[in-house]
Amino acid sequence: QVQLVDAGGGSVQAGGSLRLSCVVFGYAYSSMSIAWFRQGPGKEREGVAFITSSGSTTSYADSVKDRVTISQDNAKNTVYLQMNSLKPEDTAMYYCAARYGSRSFPLRPSEWPYWGQGTQVTVSS
Repeated sequence: QVQLVDAGGGSVQAGGSLRLSCVVFGYAYSSMSIAWFRQGPGKEREGVAFITSSGSTTSYADSVKDRVTISQDNAKNTVYLQMNSLKPEDTAMYYCAARYGSRSFPLRPSEWPYWGQGTQVTVSS
């Protein structure tokens, strides 16, 4: 059984920073790739960042590249999303997702079987 608990969202002003966390419960953590998705009001869910189980490969959406960093702490079964220079258009519900073994970033949400409950990020101008 795999369970994801994401947290760390909040309300910030444009230019601010937030660090989201995703704790993965389950023995399969070491075999899983983790991604962050987001879904803004009236928008489809989109991929934001991705990290392989080994941490050797990361990938970012063009809209957030150079502003966000995905990282992992294997001792804590936790993946982080550090977001800097936040913009109002970053406002969305952010979800972490997990799947077994990927070398690249599957962008379709349907390709990710495990999801956190979501954490809201609101950026005001």
